[in-house]
Amino acid sequence: MKPRTLPVLGSKMSFTDAGSGPLVLFLHGNPTSSYLWRNIAPAVAAHGYRTIAVDLIGMGASGASNRGYRLVDHLAYLETFLDALAVNELTLVGHDWGGVLALALARSRPDQVRGVSILEAHIHPIDSWSDLPQPDQEMFSRLRAEGSGEQAVLEDNIFVEVVLPSGIVRSLSQEDHDRYRAPFQDPASRAPILQWVREIPIAGNPPDVAHVIRENLDVFRDPDMPTLLIHGTPGALIGPAEIAWCSAHGQSMTFAAVGAGTHFLPEDRPSEIVTALASWLTAVS
Repeated sequence: MKPRTLPVLGSKMSFTDAGSGPLVLFLHGNPTSSYLWRNIAPAVAAHGYRTIAVDLIGMGASGASNRGYRLVDHLAYLETFLDALAVNELTLVGHDWGGVLALALARSRPDQVRGVSILEAHIHPIDSWSDLPQPDQEMFSRLRAEGSGEQAVLEDNIFVEVVLPSGIVRSLSQEDHDRYRAPFQDPASRAPILQWVREIPIAGNPPDVAHVIRENLDVFRDPDMPTLLIHGTPGALIGPAEIAWCSAHGQSMTFAAVGAGTHFLPEDRPSEIVTALASWLTAVS
């Protein structure tokens, strides 16, 4: 996978580029990087595709943002990144916040995006704090509060040190864990991680993020936009209720169950994800 960078909005975005053919763009979430796709993007490229795995702004090897790390900021950088790539068509694959971004890009570029696959992404806003399990209520209320959030995420690096490995069924190797640690060596570098935590739409806040996620549902309802929902068992963000909603409302939707896993499915089920993507891409390319 060839590492490359592009200048974007006064900063730079880093990405890996492999293969040739129809473009498949992989988007990661929090607190990962394009490294999440290391066992998936090259294997998909071997099926006859050009695969790009990008580091979101302020994450991985990409540069810092000069405007912030809110959802709207990431979208602005990605829109400019896609313009700089100058490609006519692409398919999007997104994990976690990368899935939210992929759906939003599909809405803004319906003539360019040929299909969207998501895994472990926010499909609906969280209507009420009471909809979260009690441990999650306590954790996210602490992380979103001023002072305690900075201590836990910026100083203690809880998302990289604790949340990441706890969301993986297998044991994360020291080498892999160090690769995820590498972009976030000091508190200032962890600002994107903390902002993503505060972007989670809970009980209507932040309202603009809740609005984007509700609008993203139109992608599933669009009969002309192929979608693929990759899910694990038991999953984390995507469980039986979200699968049932997608089954009822998805108009051009394919489902792929990849086996045991919670949140970071690309770490636990890479070969199954490659198989699902290769089959679906054949149908939509």
